[in-house]
Amino acid sequence: MRRAARVAGFGAAFVAAAAASGGAAGGIDPVTVHVFHDDAIHFFPDDPGLFAAPPVEPADNGRAVERTVTLRPPSGPYRIFARVTTKPIPQDVSTVHDKWDRAGNVQLVLPDGPPIEVVKFVTAYGGRTEHRVDVTHLAPVLHGERTFRGFIDTWVSPAWRMDLEITFEPVPDEPTPEWMEGWINPDDDRPPAWVRSVFYEQEMSAERLAAGPQWVDVEIPDGARRVVLRYLTSGHCTDGRGADEFVTKNNVILVDDTEAHRFRPWRADCRDFRDVNPYCRRWFDGSWSADFDRSGWCPGDAVEPEEIDLTGALPAGPHRIGFLVEDVRPEDESGKGYWRVSAALIGWE
Repeated sequence: MRRAARVAGFGAAFVAAAAASGGAAGGIDPVTVHVFHDDAIHFFPDDPGLFAAPPVEPADNGRAVERTVTLRPPSGPYRIFARVTTKPIPQDVSTVHDKWDRAGNVQLVLPDGPPIEVVKFVTAYGGRTEHRVDVTHLAPVLHGERTFRGFIDTWVSPAWRMDLEITFEPVPDEPTPEWMEGWINPDDDRPPAWVRSVFYEQEMSAERLAAGPQWVDVEIPDGARRVVLRYLTSGHCTDGRGADEFVTKNNVILVDDTEAHRFRPWRADCRDFRDVNPYCRRWFDGSWSADFDRSGWCPGDAVEPEEIDLTGALPAGPHRIGFLVEDVRPEDESGKGYWRVSAALIGWE
């Protein structure tokens, strides 16, 4: 069975609302901003805007779409959800143009620094997917005029269509305990005060890491009482061989030359998503390509963040954070391994 929307948040002041609630606080209705609607994503360097529909603009040879919208949150406490839908474009009555599982994301493009991955996912093998992800932790940067970019790593034209909605859901008058599950700190009812984009790398390869970790300078403001790193990662390879898609590797986060966190991303539940992968291949041993365990992702599902409390390691002041994936498969005549990694700091005062 496909899993329901994830409700993982950073503060009890933003409580998840649900359709079964007794009503939003003060009778305030949810506010939804439709960012993308049926917007085409494809790869065509000669004419990336072939399927463009203003005000949405193409980027990255058509593999991305961008739009600037104005976000006006409601008054009072609320939660924020991003709903992203990917749909393969039909070729005829029996097939689609892009049958492959493709890495993708929704990014918040900021004027300074790298983008923030709002939702990270991998498409199904030629199937439709929909992900509703709690992004309340990004509340400090989800207001006013904001630019979103939807990306799918396709090499086909035409290929996919994407929908994106950002919904602000006011807190219901009487939230139930079930809606409180998944909080990082359920005893803390204060929302984050700030968000800092830290790192965005879509091809962390052995060659790029040959000189060691990739370092980023950060400044932690005075008054910070809690700092969490939201880290998104997935391992891939260019030729279908084992590493780094099917052989997990250590992901290491360092702070000021000291190792702060180490883990090995892995997903062993990909069989649960067979129903959204209509074009996956069956191998000689009877197994299906969509079912294989993978390094932090499954075809047709969103990638879950690793949430790392760095409060003790990041007191107020300047620091540097290093990102490293160990033993990435080097490039050879047939291909290479690589990792898609992003990170943002979430701070409370």
